[in-house]
Amino acid sequence: MEKINVLIVDDHYMFLKGLESIISEDSSLKIIGEARDGKEAVELANEKRPDVILMDVNMPTVGGIDALKTIIQDQPEINVLMMATDDNEESLMEAMKNGAKGYLSKHLLPDELLMFIRMVHRGEYIISGPLAKKIIEANTSTEQNTTEHEAGMQKKENVLTKREKEILSHVSKGMTNRQIANALFISENTVKNHIRNIMEKLQMNNRLTAANYAKNEGWLQHI
Repeated sequence: MEKINVLIVDDHYMFLKGLESIISEDSSLKIIGEARDGKEAVELANEKRPDVILMDVNMPTVGGIDALKTIIQDQPEINVLMMATDDNEESLMEAMKNGAKGYLSKHLLPDELLMFIRMVHRGEYIISGPLAKKIIEANTSTEQNTTEHEAGMQKKENVLTKREKEILSHVSKGMTNRQIANALFISENTVKNHIRNIMEKLQMNNRLTAANYAKNEGWLQHI
């Protein structure tokens, strides 16, 4: 199987080496370059043509957002995942508006990071942890009053089956389709079908966003 070529960008040497160590352990991924600021990231992106770029938002000289704009303008096919230590909503919105395929917290577990890289390479959009809740809240109509909002949430919950909630519970833990299938003693294809149905019912296009949504609303507490 052809490996996913990854460029990692961060001005903190220890964090950069941490990413290198984590990614190097996955046989499906290959690090093809490391950059310490946005300027170097743009140069390496043009030279190496990576499949996925993991890039810090806040860097000296040329920041992550500015580098993102240049990279996407020149190579829109590259999947850029921005990373940050906080959940600054303004940076999140700016990154997604300018072509980022995801915005990740630096507090991710290694398995989550590897999974997100593979997912974004498949064309999915990724927003991790509390960041996902911010996006959901930003897209919720401010014209609805609290009662209408709660009624709408309840209606969405009621359309999910117990099995679908079980699958979302496993998704929220960062498990892959295969791991979920093994845990629930069902086929991987069945897991995929359930996730597709969940996406349609909740009108979302990202499994982790759906899982975080359900978790934050308390739907998965008794699963």
